[in-house]
Amino acid sequence: MDRRTALKGMAVAGCAVAGVPARGRAQEGHEADPGSYAMLYDATRCIGCQACVVACRDANDLEPPPGPHARVPGLQGDTANVIKMFRSPDGGRSSYVKNQCMHCADPACVTACMLGSLQKREGGAVTWKPGLCVGCRYCQIACPFNIPKFEWDSATPRIIKCQLCVTKAGTDDEPGPVAEGGIPACCDVCPVDAVVFGSRGELLTEAHERIEAEPDRYLDHVYGEHEAGGTQVMYLTGPDVSFREIGLPDYSDEAVPEPARNVQHTVYKGFIAPVALYGLMAAAVFRSRRELEAEEGAGGDRAAKTEGGDR
Repeated sequence: MDRRTALKGMAVAGCAVAGVPARGRAQEGHEADPGSYAMLYDATRCIGCQACVVACRDANDLEPPPGPHARVPGLQGDTANVIKMFRSPDGGRSSYVKNQCMHCADPACVTACMLGSLQKREGGAVTWKPGLCVGCRYCQIACPFNIPKFEWDSATPRIIKCQLCVTKAGTDDEPGPVAEGGIPACCDVCPVDAVVFGSRGELLTEAHERIEAEPDRYLDHVYGEHEAGGTQVMYLTGPDVSFREIGLPDYSDEAVPEPARNVQHTVYKGFIAPVALYGLMAAAVFRSRRELEAEEGAGGDRAAKTEGGDR
C-alpha cells in the first residue's frame, strides 16, 4: 500500500463512517441579542470610589484583600470586578475603567471549554459550572479580554469571573441578585450611575443618546456594540482617552471563536479527523509489518543459501 492509496482510503473511510460529505459546514455562532442582559459603563462618570468592587465581593462571598485600604491591581482568583486607573505618560489625561467579564455574544471561553463547564445561559450571562470543570484553563487562554481567573491558592480551585449576578462567582447553583429579581450588585451601589443594568437594546439606545446629547464629552463610539461579535458589557469613554488606552483591545466585528470554529467543526464533524488518524496509524502499522515480514523472508533465504553452501 503506497502513501497516496492510504490517504485516499482514509478520506473515503472517514466520510463513510461519518455519513457526511468530505466538505463539512462550520457550526453556527451566536449573535448579540437585543433582549439579553447587559451593562453600560460610562468612564466619564466613574469617580473611582470602589463601591462596586466591595459590593461585588459581598454578593459573591469573595474574601477581601488584606489590609484596610488594600487594592488589587487587576482581576485574580478572588476578584470578579475591579476599578483600574489609566494615566497618560505626561500626566495630562486620566480615566477610570471597570474590568470584569464582557459576556460576549459568542464567547470564546465557551467554545474552548471541552466539557461545557462554561455555558452561555438564557439571558446571555456566561457562567461556570464547577461539576464539569477539569481545571484545564483553556478558557483563560481563549478569552480575548483575559478575564477568567484560576484559584491557584485553593485545594479545590474554581474559575472566578463575573457571572452578571445571575449566579454567584465560582458557583452554578447559588443564585445571585438578578436570579432573585434584582440587579447586579455593582450597578445597585454605584452612586453616580457610572454602570447601569438593562437589556442590550435599551442600553445601546441610551449610549448613543448620551453621545448625541453631549458630543464634546464622549468619543463617538460604543465599545462592545460590534467588537468581537458584540459583548453584553459595553463602554463609553471621553474623547481624549481611547478604549485601547484603558485596556480594551481593538477587535474586528468578527466573533473571536469564528475562525477556530470553522476549522474545529469542519475537520471534526462526524469524527472524520479521528477516523482518518486511526486510518493513518493502521496504514503505518500495516506497512511496517509487511516490511518486517519481507526482511524476515529475505533473512531466511540468505540463511538457507549459506547452509547449502557450507554443505
